[in-house]
Amino acid sequence: MSMIKKVGVLTSGGDAPGMNAAIRAVVRAAIHNNLEVVGIRRGYKGMIDGDFIPLVSKDVSNIIQRGGTILGTARSEEFRTVEGRRKAYGNLVGANINACIVIGGDGSFQGAGIFSKEYDIPFVGVPGTIDNDLYGTDYTIGYDTALNTVVEAVDRIRDTASAHDRMFFIEVMGRGAGFIALHSGIACGAEAILIPEVDGQEEALHEYLKSQGNKSSNIILVAEGNNVGGAEQIANQIMVKYPEYDVRVNVLGHMQRGGSPSAFDRFLASRLGVASIDALIDNQRSIMVGFVNHDIVHVPFNKTINASKNLNKILLDVADILAH
Repeated sequence: MSMIKKVGVLTSGGDAPGMNAAIRAVVRAAIHNNLEVVGIRRGYKGMIDGDFIPLVSKDVSNIIQRGGTILGTARSEEFRTVEGRRKAYGNLVGANINACIVIGGDGSFQGAGIFSKEYDIPFVGVPGTIDNDLYGTDYTIGYDTALNTVVEAVDRIRDTASAHDRMFFIEVMGRGAGFIALHSGIACGAEAILIPEVDGQEEALHEYLKSQGNKSSNIILVAEGNNVGGAEQIANQIMVKYPEYDVRVNVLGHMQRGGSPSAFDRFLASRLGVASIDALIDNQRSIMVGFVNHDIVHVPFNKTINASKNLNKILLDVADILAH
């Protein structure tokens, strides 16, 4: 720890509500521990380009409530190369940056893990992704806000679905995980939920539609990575097979990634941001700070990258029971 005097902080990968709250926490926790802080703009691309800005406490005032990220984010193919990482290392050394906090998802942590093996600069990760698909933490920054965004949107859509006796297929984000679809589906009373973790969903959906009789007002939530197809594709098949249903499609898309973070995401980001600085002070490296059972945990990068985070199977039963 005696070697660490200046910490770099970056946001990487997809943006998530609460990233600014995490940046704020990292900066103020570092200053509290007599460390300098440098913001690295545009993720690993900014590290390669040397796009650094000093950050002091006033620079992160009035950002806890803002969505997006004041540091910007970008994906960098160059950082995947040995040459790109060598250039990034040279810039960090030139700026006297001794350690880095990366706020992002598994791809961001994978890059950080490789980099810290090649060069003697410790990295600590803060989980920031709306998908909530990182092993080793109950919640990721942005997930709770995304859930609330989906529920609000579905509530509005249900009003018009009921008024016109329509069936809506609503596609939500999540990459290859169904956390957003399952949890928001239960919260908004969806009649069916299609997620990547469950097989045989197409047959189950057809059985459900056959059993509905005259009920044509339905909300079907579709996780973007499910094994049946996108909302548009599934809806087209249903319209052909069940012409009696008045079917509509709505893809919520990137609206789920924006907006002011919820109270919980602000709280989570603040705790994890402070914990990331504490981890560096404790000589930790190549770990993610996670939140499990309302407590802080340290999870090695290789574990959170390679291990799968499983859905709570009980929630599948809950969704099925409440949909009928």
